[in-house]
Amino acid sequence: MPNKIRILFVGDIVGRPGRVAVRRFLPPLKEEFAPDFILGNAENAAGGYGLTEAVANELFEAGFDLLTSGNHIWRREFLPYLAKAEKVLRPANYPAGAAGKGYALLEKGEKKLGVINLEGRVFMRSLECPFRQGIALAERLRSNTPCILVDFHAEATSEKLALGWYLDGKISALLGTHTHVQTSDERILPQGTAYLSDVGMTGLRDSVIGMHKRQAIEMFLTQVPRKLEVPKSGPKKLEAVFLEVDSTTGKALQILRLRREDL
Repeated sequence: MPNKIRILFVGDIVGRPGRVAVRRFLPPLKEEFAPDFILGNAENAAGGYGLTEAVANELFEAGFDLLTSGNHIWRREFLPYLAKAEKVLRPANYPAGAAGKGYALLEKGEKKLGVINLEGRVFMRSLECPFRQGIALAERLRSNTPCILVDFHAEATSEKLALGWYLDGKISALLGTHTHVQTSDERILPQGTAYLSDVGMTGLRDSVIGMHKRQAIEMFLTQVPRKLEVPKSGPKKLEAVFLEVDSTTGKALQILRLRREDL
């Protein structure tokens, strides 16, 4: 039997309801799956937009080993913390000079996991190429461990799928974030890379991707831009992925899509 690394990745955490869902649903998931590493995308964890030092610390206290992010991480007051943070990533394909870093190596005893954060370019910013950046960082991390996970924060499923095929066999898993809608296309690609187009969202269940339904409907009806707000109450959910990876080869052994929600 191969030696395994067990990973739990929590989908985009949105506002206080998302953090409440983490406190409610994460402990039983930890007991059920006994993950070696717990990761989550937290770019919307503070009020639905961005992250703060206090919220990051709250999530670390809840059990996260590392937080990934995306295009909403650039909250101005958070940048000094991001610049020195070791366990909060921003997408690696932002140009030189952007605060923070886009990859990390996690270690627990003999178990090691490389994590890369990338952002897509289709319907998003014109950043450096996530394909070239991703393969370069994967090669760099493989000198320390064959076990590598990529959070690809992207809008288009076509771009996510293409990057999954491009990195198949070079990383252990590519997990999509950003759309906040969990997809049902989990699989292990032929060369051993686990793939899912979007892990989903952790926050208010009866919302529009975590935001107030009425405000979102009003914006679509009127086409007038506005800042959407996170509802204060309502049923909550946590969406996540559980992975098992062969620690010797880095190939995925299992990918399991998860959802826990209030009844």
